[in-house]
Amino acid sequence: MTKIAPFKAITYNTNKFKDLSKLVCPPYDIISPAGQQYYYDLSEHNLIHMLLGKDISGEDKYKRAASYFKEWLKKEVFIQSNSPAIYFYSQEYILKGEKKNRIGFIARLHLDDKNSSTYGHEHTRLEAKEDRLRLLKAVKANLSPIFVLFPDQKRIIARVFQQHIQDTQPFIELTDKERVMHKVWRLDNPSVIEMMQLDMKNKNIFIADGHHRYEVSCVYRDQLRRKLASFTGEEDFNYTLAYFTNVESRGLTIMPIHRLVKIGANFNIDNFKGFLKDYFDIEDVKEKERFLFLMEKAGNTEHIIGVYKDRKYWLLRLKNVKILDKLIAEGSGKYRSLDVSILNYLVLKNGLGLDFENKERITFSAYPDELIGSVDNGPGMIAFFLNPVKIQQIMSLALDNEKMPAKSTYFYPKVLSGLVINKHE
Repeated sequence: MTKIAPFKAITYNTNKFKDLSKLVCPPYDIISPAGQQYYYDLSEHNLIHMLLGKDISGEDKYKRAASYFKEWLKKEVFIQSNSPAIYFYSQEYILKGEKKNRIGFIARLHLDDKNSSTYGHEHTRLEAKEDRLRLLKAVKANLSPIFVLFPDQKRIIARVFQQHIQDTQPFIELTDKERVMHKVWRLDNPSVIEMMQLDMKNKNIFIADGHHRYEVSCVYRDQLRRKLASFTGEEDFNYTLAYFTNVESRGLTIMPIHRLVKIGANFNIDNFKGFLKDYFDIEDVKEKERFLFLMEKAGNTEHIIGVYKDRKYWLLRLKNVKILDKLIAEGSGKYRSLDVSILNYLVLKNGLGLDFENKERITFSAYPDELIGSVDNGPGMIAFFLNPVKIQQIMSLALDNEKMPAKSTYFYPKVLSGLVINKHE
């Protein structure tokens, strides 16, 4: 059963701050060191100072975050709503010349471990979970929502937005550095909220972003539950903050995450191509635009991987899907047939002898130009490109309790951190 609840949100004080774009930031796990510094420099009150604090010798960055949180509340940098509400959130953006708008709502999601209808699709890392748990225990608040999808056959989002939201003014409106326009409205009508709660009861929930934060919220709940003589299941720590949107929304964009691999200056490209020919038909493409076009087109009907090295583009088209069962021992047929699995096992592991979890030699980006530039500037680098995973694949694997490889999906645009915060009382 899926249970949602309104909450008394903490937000930036718009009477003190007119330009909220200087105060919010993306989710912590997509912020590079350069990005971290960018948001640090925007404002001393940017949420980055709490969400992803700098490592300073002799300081505990988690205690520092908690200190900022208390101080900003005291000085009314942050203010808290007097009554519980659900927050509607729209993101307008342009992708490949097409204008899109994704609408959802932010509410608390109950962490039900007995009859959970919440499904994840990606593996999580212990290091990241330990980091987020320490922050949550120090601040005692969800600084950013996890991002979840659900099949909205009853048109919950569209109905409520059209009837109660769209003709009113948002109380938050800003445009971020990627030119995405973000708008937030407050819905505190008890009868409408109750209707939404009833309609959400039997929905399956699929985590798009925030797997680490979701699991950490469950650990945090369990730790606090053990300290109580009487546990009701309705204490604040039984909920986490979540952004909900329709899995079939036209405004939902899934981008692939590409790989940049350090192979060394003495890498023999001819030997590598010779290995690949056993499994792939290799096509050379001269121009980047045609390369990306052919990649996207072929992704509808076949398994294809793109490669960039020495200012040349190649397309790797898998010859026979039957070899996947022989060469990939892990997972089900659905898992083995993912393009990211084919890249990980056939190319990175078998072809390069590389552990595809090796963070020192593999970096990730959703932006092809970023990787192409890195290869051009580094003779010991090679880039691999993928098509996006389809939402049906994500849901199917999640319902089977099977996890996709790490860094398989990039949902765009990201849900900003700092728009609304959920404080545990």
